[in-house]
Amino acid sequence: MGNCIPVSPSVLQSNSSLDLSEIMGDLSYDSSTAFLNLSEIMGDLSYNDSSTTFPDYDAAPCHNQYCPLFQRVAPTFLAITCAAAALSTGCLLVALAKRPHAWGWPQSQALVAQLAMATGLFAALLPSVAVGIGQGWRLGMGLCRLTHLLWHWSLFAQGLLVGSGSCSTVWCRWDPRSRRLAVAVWTGALLLAIPAALASGTVAAPETSCIHRSVDILSPVYLLHLALCLCLFLLLPAMLLVAMLAVPQLRAGWEPGVGVSWLFFGLWVPYGVGLAVDFLLHTRLLQPTCGTFEHFDHVLGLSEGLGVLHCCLGPAALLTARLCRRGAGTSGSC
Repeated sequence: MGNCIPVSPSVLQSNSSLDLSEIMGDLSYDSSTAFLNLSEIMGDLSYNDSSTTFPDYDAAPCHNQYCPLFQRVAPTFLAITCAAAALSTGCLLVALAKRPHAWGWPQSQALVAQLAMATGLFAALLPSVAVGIGQGWRLGMGLCRLTHLLWHWSLFAQGLLVGSGSCSTVWCRWDPRSRRLAVAVWTGALLLAIPAALASGTVAAPETSCIHRSVDILSPVYLLHLALCLCLFLLLPAMLLVAMLAVPQLRAGWEPGVGVSWLFFGLWVPYGVGLAVDFLLHTRLLQPTCGTFEHFDHVLGLSEGLGVLHCCLGPAALLTARLCRRGAGTSGSC
């Protein structure tokens, strides 16, 4: 979550030019003070130039305190989220098993069961991620990439499931047509997650960490992964909204129950925007300031944490919507 260990050399160049431009604007006309400030600037620049991979996040004049906060808060947050996700997903699965015929369109049993599987897979990865953040990643490069593969597999599967369930009634029944679609969704999601695994890896500084980007931000594998994430988190929901507004049949079929499954998109859209801004900052298409350097990682980390909450809030919302429909006397059918 966030950029605790950035690995793009462009960040170092950006920070060096940023420090120089900001400090030069504050130089005193006093010759002794100017000489002192200039020597401090050159010290900062020599430090940045000597570092080829990891900048000092506490270097003056910009102070980024994200890493200590992240390493202190993230394990507890992930542990609590995992426990809540296990409880809500378990209740949802029990409800599906106890009353399978009570689930009708738009929350059909076939669709909800697969969403529960995807959120369960996502939640099952949280303990290892929490331990890796708190104590360092000790499971090796292979398991690090496998974790990122499964993490993004579950996300892509949920996005495709929600998207397909929003614009068709194919999930109304578990028949050969819906089974073929299920195979296509899960296979396609797995293929889409492969770039995420290839772009991730372990970094030892100061202790081994499993990060989502162990390659340069302009590497083809990361650019492909970024494009796929932006398509899932931003482009897909935007296209679905436009389609529902433009096609009367889709607009007429919109029900509150469909909106419940869209909680997934609502929680992950901020992270999609954060990824786009992060790319623009790293490539210097947006000129960073000291404020963005100090605060953007916090924003990006919070947005990803908001998205992680989908694994506990999503099943709970689906179950609550079904109970409300049942209480209102509308069972829902295709």
